[in-house]
Amino acid sequence: MTPTPTRQPATVVLLHSSASSARQWQALVQQLQPHMHCLPVELHGHGAQGNWPGHRSLSLADEAALVAAELGREAGSVHVVGHSYGAAVALKLAAQYPGRVRSVVAYEPVLFRLLQGDLHSRREAEEALALGEGVRSRLADGRAHAAAQHFMSYWAGADAWQALPQPRREAAALRMPCVASHFDALYAEPMGLKQLAQLRLPMLFATGSRTTAVARRIGELLRMGLPTARHEVLHGLGHMGPITHAAQFNPLVVQFLLGHAACQPTSQPNPQAAGAVAAATLV
Repeated sequence: MTPTPTRQPATVVLLHSSASSARQWQALVQQLQPHMHCLPVELHGHGAQGNWPGHRSLSLADEAALVAAELGREAGSVHVVGHSYGAAVALKLAAQYPGRVRSVVAYEPVLFRLLQGDLHSRREAEEALALGEGVRSRLADGRAHAAAQHFMSYWAGADAWQALPQPRREAAALRMPCVASHFDALYAEPMGLKQLAQLRLPMLFATGSRTTAVARRIGELLRMGLPTARHEVLHGLGHMGPITHAAQFNPLVVQFLLGHAACQPTSQPNPQAAGAVAAATLV
C-alpha cells in the first residue's frame, strides 16, 4: 500500500511598514505557526537587512527582488501579507513574480501614484507630497529626529512620538534616510490599477476607519478599481492598525490565509495574544 504523501504547510511572507521591522509580526506569527510556515522579511535598511547598495534610486522592483531571493528555498507559491510600504511591495511582488504568489493581504498600501492619476484626489495627493517633502527637508537640515517625529506623527498620531522610549526614537531617526527613499520609490512606481486588476489571485485589502485621508482615499480607489477583490474597513483602526490593534487585525488575516492555504487549521487562533506584543513593536 502506497503511503499518503505528507502535505507541507503553506508559506506566508510578512512584509513590514516603513521605519518598522519584522518584529511587528510577532503576534501574527504566533497565531499562524501552528498552520503555516511564516517568513518575515526585512526590507532594505530595516532590522538586520543592509541598506540598498545600488548606484541608483531604490525601486519597489528592487524590494520585490529582495523578497523573491528570500523565497529561493521555498517550494511553490507563497501567500504574502504586507502593511503600508510593505503592502505596496507585496503587490509589486505579485505583479512581478505572479507564479510565486498565491494570495495577498494588503493593509493600507501606500500607492501614492494612484492619487496623482485621479482628478478627485488632489487634496490627498498634495497631503502625501507634503509629508514626503517634510521628511526630506528635515533630513537635509540634519534633523533626523525631527524627520522621524514628522513622519510618525502623521501615520500614528500626534502623541505617538512622545510615547516612544528613547531607544525606539533613535532607531526611527536612523531609518529616516531609508524612509525618504521609500517616497521616491513609491512615486516612481508605474504599477497602477490596470496592472493590479490583471492579477488572478485572491486579494484582501483592509483599511482602518480612523486612518489618514491619504490612506483612506487610496483604499477607496482600490475598492473602485478592483471590485473582484475583497475589501474590508476595520472599525476603530488607524494606519498602524496591524500593530496597535493586532487583536482585531490578526484574526481576519488568519481566516483569509487558512481559507486559501493548502493546510487546514487544527485549532482556533487566540486573538488575545496579539495585544500585548503590538504595543511594543511600533518601531
